Amino acid sequence: MALGRTYSVALVGLNGYIVEVEADIGQTLPAFVILGLPDASLNEAKERIRSAAQNSGIPLSRRKITANLIPASLPKRGSGFDLSIAMAVLLAANDVRPTGRHVFIAELGLDGRLRPVRGILPAVMAAVQAGYPDVVVAQANAAEAGLVPGARVSGYRTLARLAFDFGADPQDLALDFEPDEEEPDEAGPDPAALAPDMCDVAGQTEGRRALEVAAAGAHHVLLSGPPGAGKTMLAERLPGLLPDLGDREAMEVTAIHSLSALTSAAVTLRRRPPYENPHHTATAAAIIGGGSGLPRPGAASRAHRGVLFLDEAPEYERRVLDALRQPLESGELVIHRSAGTAAYPARFQLVLAANPCPCGKAAGKGLDCTCTPMMRRRYFARLSGPLLDRVDIQLQVERVALADFGQPRAEEGTAEIAARVHRAREVQLERLGPLGLETNAQVPGRVLRGVLRPAGTNTRILDHALERGALTARGYDRVLRLAWTLADLAGRGSPGADEIGQALGLRQAAAAAA
Repeated sequence: MALGRTYSVALVGLNGYIVEVEADIGQTLPAFVILGLPDASLNEAKERIRSAAQNSGIPLSRRKITANLIPASLPKRGSGFDLSIAMAVLLAANDVRPTGRHVFIAELGLDGRLRPVRGILPAVMAAVQAGYPDVVVAQANAAEAGLVPGARVSGYRTLARLAFDFGADPQDLALDFEPDEEEPDEAGPDPAALAPDMCDVAGQTEGRRALEVAAAGAHHVLLSGPPGAGKTMLAERLPGLLPDLGDREAMEVTAIHSLSALTSAAVTLRRRPPYENPHHTATAAAIIGGGSGLPRPGAASRAHRGVLFLDEAPEYERRVLDALRQPLESGELVIHRSAGTAAYPARFQLVLAANPCPCGKAAGKGLDCTCTPMMRRRYFARLSGPLLDRVDIQLQVERVALADFGQPRAEEGTAEIAARVHRAREVQLERLGPLGLETNAQVPGRVLRGVLRPAGTNTRILDHALERGALTARGYDRVLRLAWTLADLAGRGSPGADEIGQALGLRQAAAAAA
């Protein structure tokens, strides 16, 4: 018997690696062995493949079948290898002609149909980058796979039809079997039309301005205030202020959500920034990523290029909050587990919302508050100093006054504010593009204190705050980033003393109120 050889892709995080699948049919007792560090779901492929082939009219050999997945040292998981193993076995039995450099990624049903798998977009991206543009997937994954530039995608619904196209004898093939077509999702309302609008926010002039600055410079935000003041309303409207994603960013975001498999297969790239709002009982694995075997992306990675909103932030476990410190600086999450290491992009805007105390009534004079001073300190102390030092805008959100609450909708909605944000982003890209940067939040300290340093007299208030310990060195740089964003929104060439003073006020507002 000849040796059958096909190709597939193994994903480790968002990185894909070409896997060579070898199949050999021996002269010994019947058996089916899969080598190459398969996980439990991949080991179960033996029975899926045998049944699928039988029901497709091309039963497998009764002799010993050995499938080897190369490189053997790379852990492999999931059902996406089913099709490549099946085609390698059929090739070893001379039931189909050689498949060349085609890459096969699909799960097999017992009836012979090809089922979609998650992570198809990053898998096809890896195949194309490795020089394997010809990809065979399940029909349900074909649209998503076709989003990858340069990929030549073939979508099939049954193993029999695929085997026929690769030269199998049609006499015994179950070509008349046509599985029921999956009903496509009905086109719902336009998401942009359903997005929360800023004109629904009553009052909160300072909050609206803070979100505009945050969106313009991609800054992190802490909103502190009593319950019902509008913190959540403001946070929910931040994604609507952000510009659409470019081609590269949209591909990254769509790949992460394809791997997460939280939604149906993508048919277009995700152009709008994502929004993640996990519950405060979420674990570290849910926020950061993890799980058994190779780690999966968490909410922080799913919020890449978008917004991660943590409501009731002090109610989260402190270790969960402190785990966000790494991606806030690097824009990437590297998760180490015994089965391997996975790296996921996580360049998101963090929005924290917090009450002033456990009962939430310590705002203003706090006459109705039942919390002791120690309880208040312990409550807010769950937000560690190193974490808060990475949050650029720290704003105290006050209760809405009756005069504002009774007014009609605000004149300025999301569209008007987003237009100013877009103009500010264009100015930043023109200034920072030669440095390989996109937004003010990404500018390193050496650049802020070097070629982009404002005039010495303008930073006097910052220098004084640093000397008396009111600011850390990191906080100093973050105030300068805020000042540049304020200058971009105002149409100024560089920040002056007014912008630096406003930036310092935005950073210290919540701390002063506390």
